[in-house]
Amino acid sequence: MSPITITALVIFAVTYVLMLAFQKIRPHVTVASAIIFIALGIISVASPNLFGEGFFALDGGTYSYGLSQALSEIDWNVIMMIAGTMGTVYLFIESKMPQLMSDILISKMPNMKWAVVAMSLFAGIVSAFVDNVATVLMIAPVALAFCKKLDVSPVPSIICIAVSSNLQGAATLVGDTTSILLAKSVNLDFSDFFVDEGKPGMFWIVEAGALVSALIILFMFRKENTKISFNSRTKVEDKFPTFLLVGTVVALIAVSFIPYKDGAAEGQFYKPDITNGIICIAFFLVGIICELLIKKNTEIVKNAFKEIDYYTIVLLTGLFVVIGGVKSAGVIDVIGGAIASLGSGSPFIVFTIIVWMSVILSAFIDNIPYTATMLSVVPVIAMDLGIEPKLLYYGLLCGATLGGNLTPIGASANITGIGILRKEGYEVKSTTFMKYGVPFTLAAVITGYLLLWVIWK
Repeated sequence: MSPITITALVIFAVTYVLMLAFQKIRPHVTVASAIIFIALGIISVASPNLFGEGFFALDGGTYSYGLSQALSEIDWNVIMMIAGTMGTVYLFIESKMPQLMSDILISKMPNMKWAVVAMSLFAGIVSAFVDNVATVLMIAPVALAFCKKLDVSPVPSIICIAVSSNLQGAATLVGDTTSILLAKSVNLDFSDFFVDEGKPGMFWIVEAGALVSALIILFMFRKENTKISFNSRTKVEDKFPTFLLVGTVVALIAVSFIPYKDGAAEGQFYKPDITNGIICIAFFLVGIICELLIKKNTEIVKNAFKEIDYYTIVLLTGLFVVIGGVKSAGVIDVIGGAIASLGSGSPFIVFTIIVWMSVILSAFIDNIPYTATMLSVVPVIAMDLGIEPKLLYYGLLCGATLGGNLTPIGASANITGIGILRKEGYEVKSTTFMKYGVPFTLAAVITGYLLLWVIWK
């Protein structure tokens, strides 16, 4: 490896260690690291021999990474989708429609066992279109209500809701940040998550995992046969946010049939790279305008903008620049070659490594930076092996999304659920969480792992 590749690898490793050690300042760490990569790129052009002859030399030329190239690495479509969807989801939550939907669902269940299974599946379905954390915030209060009514601990129910919402995030393009990142990297549209190249998409893989994991939940709650009396229903006076969220999904589906420039035939109409982001932002702004001009509700507008996850947005922005820097320095090629060599040239072994490495790592680290990094590594590995990269892409998404359910800190949805329980006076031990999280995760991952290999091998 050249000196600049080794330097970039060290900076990249230090960046990850600092993100793990100091969770609250992760965005600051990625932005600082991004600035360092840009500075090295500028120095390499202005003073190529400053650190000694050959320091900035690469196999393919000289390391070059200026400000304009760094800005071009930022995926504005992803940033806009996250911001717009989170804003619309907040309006949706405030309308109380999710609570009403949950109330209706629970009122149809004969006992607690089926109520937990139904709410877990319902959380998963909602989470396929809404942020995982938002899903937990919507449905957990209903679980708390009926658990209090039955005088039972809400801990198992909330854990099952959290892990189910985390599972279904990989089912659609808008379900989770990792799905959004994958879609942009592989040029996938909304419909590709259902049918991709004539094969079952990730939606069906995830749903198969959800059904198997639902059987696990049913088995674990097999003795909970307490009958439920749930007569009261939440009243919803404003249905407009529901139309906004449905409109966002429908619009994303509609434009999914229009190709991007890279996938369009000569002379064919294609959509801009930021089309999905514009759609998400547009529907959110319509909701904001409605709240301001028609309802005169300035407070909910302020809160809607506050609820946008700026932490994740800044983290991703910095990370996009960092990953662009390590790619330019040849680090991605080194990592890809190392993983390919571990598999001894066997596609099945490499696929297995990527899936289960993603599961284990995502149980302890944020799956967003991990996924963003690995999306650059996967095509290098696939090229080395001479195989279809989508097998590895989908394996990565499966492992990285579901691995967070192994531990209470592995996913934001889990942390949110535990936070809700803590406010209610329930302290959740890691062993208690893993009692439900581990079998759930193994059931879902093994199902997805086997189906992906059969479909894409």
